[in-house]
Amino acid sequence: MIFENELIAGVLIKRYKRFFVDIKVNNKVITAHCPNTGSMMGLLEKGNKVWFTETNDIKRKLKYTLQIIEINGKKVGINTHLTNKIFYEALLSGKVINFKKSDVLFREKKFNKNTRFDFFIKNNNKGTFIEVKNVTLSRIKGLAEFPDAITDRGLKHINELIEAKKKGFDIYLAFIIQREDCNKFKIAEDIDPKYKKLLTFALKNNLKVICYDCKFLPKGIIINSKINFIK
Repeated sequence: MIFENELIAGVLIKRYKRFFVDIKVNNKVITAHCPNTGSMMGLLEKGNKVWFTETNDIKRKLKYTLQIIEINGKKVGINTHLTNKIFYEALLSGKVINFKKSDVLFREKKFNKNTRFDFFIKNNNKGTFIEVKNVTLSRIKGLAEFPDAITDRGLKHINELIEAKKKGFDIYLAFIIQREDCNKFKIAEDIDPKYKKLLTFALKNNLKVICYDCKFLPKGIIINSKINFIK
């Protein structure tokens, strides 16, 4: 996944109203769009180095978009709008070991009148729904966690995946860790115990979980390695 334009470095001042961040750049302050509605726990300390891009879309109210925050010398991708693009390119290139490049792939596939899953894969008349989640939280060295806040939307997606399984589909949750410093992943039960409980139930009903970290390139972000899921 290549960024729309060149990354610009700055220093974080603050995030506010969920969608706004003030960034100091060359002794001036600019306001950028924050494309992440989560709590961004552990990322928002004033003075953190950040990278952002400038859009070509003249209709945008804010022409800058926050993309990366650096924590302890490590980059964290915070743009949740890019997560599916990162995963999609990995599927097309065959980097996701659970699937083959020859599989027929659909994006934003409708399951019922209320739900679209991020991806649908068809192979030999067998269908698989995949829902993708972006992960930025790491409170313990080497360990990524999700969610970083209570997620009613996440509960809905698991419940709908369970319904899809009842109808004969295979079901997957893919956690994409936009970090390079984690080799394990677990659910943050202390943050959202309901999510942990429902996911555990879904695992017993043949939900498959896959987790990948990311690699940061000068101009983009790509899937790196599959990492361990601690149940």
